[in-house]
Order: sequence, then C-alpha cells, then structure tokens
Amino acid sequence: MMIAVKSLMIWCGILVLAMANGVLREAVLVPLLGAPAALVLSGVLLSTLIIGVAYLSLPWLQIRRTGQLWLVGAGWLALTLVFEFSFGLWQGKSWPELLDAYTFEGGNLWLVVLAVTALAPRLAARLRGMV
Repeated sequence: MMIAVKSLMIWCGILVLAMANGVLREAVLVPLLGAPAALVLSGVLLSTLIIGVAYLSLPWLQIRRTGQLWLVGAGWLALTLVFEFSFGLWQGKSWPELLDAYTFEGGNLWLVVLAVTALAPRLAARLRGMV
C-alpha cells in the first residue's frame, strides 16, 4: 500500500513538471522555434524529466520486485490518461480534439511521452543496476 501512495505522490510531481513543460513550450519554445520543433523538444524534455524523476525516486519507493516496477508504470500511465481526458473534457474540448494529441502530426510526441511514462520505473531501475 505504501508503494501505491508514494507512487501517487511522485506522479503528482511529474504532473507539475508536465504543466511547467507545457508553459515553457507555449511561452518560449513555440515563439522561438515554431510549433513542430517546440513539440519535439518539449516531448523529449518531458520524457527525460519523467525518467529522471523515476531514477531519483526509486530508492524512496523501496521496490523489491520487477512486477512492482511495471505496476507503478502502469499506474502512472493510467493516472496520466485519466487526468488528460478529464481535464480536456472539463475545458470543453471535443473527443476529436482530445484524440488529435495521439498522432505524430506536427512534431507531436505525446504517444512517446506516454510510453516513457509507463516504462520509466523499469528504465530507471535498469539505469540504477537494480534489474
């Protein structure tokens, strides 16, 4: 149970970083580089941040089994998807608008970010030599 609570706390930190990344993208990167390049850079930056957070948080999580790494990643992915769709619908976006983020058009790497989110605990454990 403690792993689940800690994982939720870590995901909330990832959420804050993702929002800050979005602000950086829209306020700085898009005007500077244009939308396609900004989307690519933002996707790479967010993916790197997620792996970094996973790497730094693994000792605190005290995960003992590889299956737990996969569960944490799946939990982070589920939380991200629920948040993304709920927030988008709350903003009045249509389903087609929401689903546009799930294409690679215009430099969008959101699907890569989602994959990294799911794999981050396992990747971080591998980088730490835990598995």
